Amino acid sequence: MTRVVSVGNAVVDLLLELPALPRSGDDVTATASGIVVGGSATTLVAARRQGVAAAYAGGHGTGPFGDLVREALAAEDIAVLAAPIRERDTGWDVAITEAGGERSFLTTVGAEADGDPSELRIGAGDLLHVSGYALAREPSGSRIAAWIRSVPPEVVVLADPGPLGSRLPTEVLGPVVARADWWSANAAETGEAPAGVRRLLVRRGAQGCTVDGIAVPGFAVDAIDTNGAGDVHTGVFLAGLADGLDPLAAARRANAAAAIAVTRRGPAGAPTRAELELFLAARPTDSHTIGPRTR
Repeated sequence: MTRVVSVGNAVVDLLLELPALPRSGDDVTATASGIVVGGSATTLVAARRQGVAAAYAGGHGTGPFGDLVREALAAEDIAVLAAPIRERDTGWDVAITEAGGERSFLTTVGAEADGDPSELRIGAGDLLHVSGYALAREPSGSRIAAWIRSVPPEVVVLADPGPLGSRLPTEVLGPVVARADWWSANAAETGEAPAGVRRLLVRRGAQGCTVDGIAVPGFAVDAIDTNGAGDVHTGVFLAGLADGLDPLAAARRANAAAAIAVTRRGPAGAPTRAELELFLAARPTDSHTIGPRTR
């Protein structure tokens, strides 16, 4: 059975919607708030809602936040492959969304930083998601870097560096780049992709994305919250590959899923397969909408 497996970091998001970020010393009242499970869980939920089996192989703790993570994954029928880490709870962040949809994060690290995939067995048909957040924490980063060399060549590996990717030490980054089949990041995070990257997907917000320099257009929507949109994009892209789609077709579905997600509040806005099909059916296109090479 094909699965999307993540060695990322499922954490708890404490959501705040603010008219604007406060200045130092200010007291700003939120217009809305909530508590959801995010991080790599969002990627897995997005893939699972497309009908692909999904599993979380990252760290998770013993405490109220760890319980929330496991409950959220179970509710989406996502397997948890590692045992809880004793005497440490899962980490959390404050996810702040401004009126224009931009988001900022204040993060505290927990048991997800203790993730250890050394006993994880990946099947030949699986797709592996590697999060830059897990790589940036220790000891999980060093453990993933040491283990990833053992992942069978038949497994498709996608690395998403996230905003912390530029800070990764060479000893962690090198083995991941050497093994990754895909490097997936937004335009701000990409900069100069690390030497040795095989295939590059760059998310460009409302403009869509590029796949190895080929533009795949996005979809015009009224965004209200961009929190988690990149994770949704990654999950649906992996689900498309798992379904046997070529990367451009998978990227178009990922663009559509991210467009739907930003019209919903919070990071848990991934569409179901049926919702995605309806969205795409209302926006017919053909191969001529795929843009020319940009690099």
